[in-house]
Amino acid sequence: MKQVIYRKLTANILQLGFILLLTFSTTLNAQEGDPAKGKSIFNTNCASCHNLDRKMTGPALRHVEQRLADDHGLDREWIAAWIRNSAGVVKSGDAYGNQIFNEYSGTPMTAFPQLTDQDISDILAYTAQEAVVKKPETPENTNSEGAANGGTSNKIILWALALLFALLAFALVLVRRTLNRFAEAKGIEIPQKDKGLPLWKAFVQNQFLVLVTAIFFLLTSGYFVYGYLMQVGVDQGYQPVQPIHFSHKIHAGDNGIDCKYCHSSARVSKTSGIPSLNVCMNCHKSVVEYTGETTAEYSKEFYDGEIQKLYAAAGWSDADQKYTGQAQPVKWVRIHNLPDFAYFNHSQHVSVAGIQCQTCHGPVEEMEIMYQHAPLTMGWCINCHRDTEVKVQDNGYYEKIHEQLSKKYGVEKLTAAQMGGLECGKCHY
Repeated sequence: MKQVIYRKLTANILQLGFILLLTFSTTLNAQEGDPAKGKSIFNTNCASCHNLDRKMTGPALRHVEQRLADDHGLDREWIAAWIRNSAGVVKSGDAYGNQIFNEYSGTPMTAFPQLTDQDISDILAYTAQEAVVKKPETPENTNSEGAANGGTSNKIILWALALLFALLAFALVLVRRTLNRFAEAKGIEIPQKDKGLPLWKAFVQNQFLVLVTAIFFLLTSGYFVYGYLMQVGVDQGYQPVQPIHFSHKIHAGDNGIDCKYCHSSARVSKTSGIPSLNVCMNCHKSVVEYTGETTAEYSKEFYDGEIQKLYAAAGWSDADQKYTGQAQPVKWVRIHNLPDFAYFNHSQHVSVAGIQCQTCHGPVEEMEIMYQHAPLTMGWCINCHRDTEVKVQDNGYYEKIHEQLSKKYGVEKLTAAQMGGLECGKCHY
């Protein structure tokens, strides 16, 4: 009887131990973080204030769990409590919590009570990864071999063709000399052509050709002089160098930033405006280095240097994460200029007409350096008014005038010209 009870007791203990072991292993597996998921959660919730390798609004977080454990004896449970409610940790009198709170100017960390234990484990797994050191790109190594081979083969073909033509020319000279010798040996006289009147003398003596040529040169000169004078004040293609390099290709193209985020006054004002530096700093407080594609001309070091110029102009100390008060004005070079007597309203075109910025400014999302895409001449504007149909559907601004003009012209769609877009007073004071 005792043996039976002992066996049952042993079996129950083993079963209970197996269950506890399974539960413990499951808990460990659940706590093992996924760095890929952690990166996504980090970028969504933490990246605005934290960087893995540098101090921002908050401290650098690479190996944060290991550092807290080694230096302050804090475990993951403390980290989870801090993430979910840092203010509560500070109020509890926690020594390290108050130290961090005071070190960063008493700025409380945003609470994330919605993050689960697994989310925090994923984040810590991401922060525990080693930093990846990127090898510097050398343009000589990228396509140098293929370019060298292609260039070498093309040179060989060109030199071979040049040598072939030289041999043919030499062969023709030899044949001519040989034929002349045969003719002399046979006593054959080679007739000599009489030298005629030189071409320029014949041209001078022909008064009709001289008159036609003079008229031709006068008309051609007048055409080029007229074309040159018509380009006075037209700066199409003007591409000045700015004091701080700003790549529309990176901002509007690669990052997809809406033009009106920076040029916000284009919606409500006559001018599109130059964005103030605080608009730039909305992003560049966190974006301190360039991580996108580079070229031989525009390297990572070049872009990082331009960001530092922005910091100097805005009076921002990246090391201290605060403004120094020593801001400097940026002397931007204006690109698009209209004469003082020409009136153009951005809000009328952008907000009311719904015209895209690229219509006038060209593919800005592809421009590394901004330039004047359109000629901005009177003829260019008039042609646009003649061809562009006004968007009158669901646009209360045009309801009444569309009803009247559609009856007048007998059409359902109207161009800017039909709505008075060719009147002098529309564009000139």
